[in-house]
Amino acid sequence: MRTFSAHDGTTLAYHLVGEGEPLICLPGGAMRASAYLGDLGGLSAHRQLVLLDLRGTGDSAVPADPATYRCERLVADVEALRERLGLERMDVLAHSAAGSLAMLYAAAHPHRVRRLALVTPTAWAAGVAVTAGDRRSAARLRKDEPWFEEAYAALDAQLRGADTTGSAYPFFYGRWDAAARAHAAQSPRQLNRAAAQVFATESTFDPPATRAALAAFEAPVLVLAGERDGVPTPERAAEIAALFPGAESAVQPGGGHFPWLDDPGWFVRTVGTFFDAGLRSVRANGIRIAYRAWGDPAAPPVVLLHGRSGNSAHWTPIAERLAATRRVYALDLRGHGMSDWPGSYTYPRMRDDVRGFLDALGVERADIVGHSMGGMVALLVAQAYPERTGRLVLEDPPAPFPADPCRPEPYRTGDEPGFDWEVVPATDAQYNDPDPAWATGLTGITAPVLLLAGGPKSHLPQDPLARMAELIPGCRLVTIDAGHLIHQDAPEEFLAELKAAGCY
Repeated sequence: MRTFSAHDGTTLAYHLVGEGEPLICLPGGAMRASAYLGDLGGLSAHRQLVLLDLRGTGDSAVPADPATYRCERLVADVEALRERLGLERMDVLAHSAAGSLAMLYAAAHPHRVRRLALVTPTAWAAGVAVTAGDRRSAARLRKDEPWFEEAYAALDAQLRGADTTGSAYPFFYGRWDAAARAHAAQSPRQLNRAAAQVFATESTFDPPATRAALAAFEAPVLVLAGERDGVPTPERAAEIAALFPGAESAVQPGGGHFPWLDDPGWFVRTVGTFFDAGLRSVRANGIRIAYRAWGDPAAPPVVLLHGRSGNSAHWTPIAERLAATRRVYALDLRGHGMSDWPGSYTYPRMRDDVRGFLDALGVERADIVGHSMGGMVALLVAQAYPERTGRLVLEDPPAPFPADPCRPEPYRTGDEPGFDWEVVPATDAQYNDPDPAWATGLTGITAPVLLLAGGPKSHLPQDPLARMAELIPGCRLVTIDAGHLIHQDAPEEFLAELKAAGCY
């Protein structure tokens, strides 16, 4: 815990979780201690979370003047935190009721916000209401849950202002499981109810002025809603997104008010991509594909596809060199990095992801470089979409012949691999028993092909690569005795071969 003084002298606390570039996190509640945010589903692995305890909550002091709990008065506290951290501009994530606080801060200090994510936000400050009808309609989506009747009665009583002994907490969570129950149980101890009453009900909002300021707000904005949430509903979240020019919207499937609990992976990939200035994303083949780009957009394009344990960032040293003459795109293949992890990992689906990616960016034709698993994907792109494939470079790929010997059935250890583990059994099964059309299709490849083999140091059998080279018309086979990770362990030789192939 660290502290600083607000402009009125109140001592405020903030907590640092994780390492890296700071991300300012404003808690909702309203006026709930920031502890309920936790590590935001693992987002702390990508950014250092700066969790602010708003005045009178958590480890922050109770102010002398209760009127300073008003939402518009808390804007000065956020600015004081920025000054304390010495940030010229900052990335901000605001949850729930803090959506109004973040909007007021953005309106007052637009040049201090680099990126803004509003997670299941309320927008009282901009005149977007949370209605009883919204909450009831969202709650009725859960009518098949075993707890529905009791929780709905409690919700109805709350909305009517009547006394109730029941709890409507289940409606705030996409899954009312043990983790959700434990999270909800902490709420009474973390919430300053007296401050919450002042936060919104005694605040002086000017929605027309706020809307006008947000319409001119130039920083990127993400508005994230839960499919099952009533505060706000996805429809109301779309209204909030429309307050900003060009804001991104995302709806978590099956999600509630705390999306980092309902699906941590989806949440981290969505929010992490938004806050990573080097990452972009597009919808392709029904999923979200994250990617990185380097070089002049008008230069000839080349697409880089990583191996099974990699992601787009692993190409950075190579991509920066290629960017001298090429427009470089490095993808996070499905199940990897910040792209969606849909659970289906056939090579044909990954092949079609690449086609969809090219379509989304309006790239008619590109050279494709694929390493290992990405090499197999690149090979299938060249077979299925020859008109979209320029030159083809396959870096120590698995051959499209039945494995000999077969890979044993994989087992999962306790360690997280950094990608969706389901990729492993799916790709191993295709390695052992590939579609015969993949091998027969080698003779029909029309793109110029460079096949780079890693030599004896590679864990992949090398003889099948020579067989591939014999079947692909005009294929040039080059062995670089560096092992499987040629581009990483022998970058100069790798780049020299790409140059000879016309890809650099």
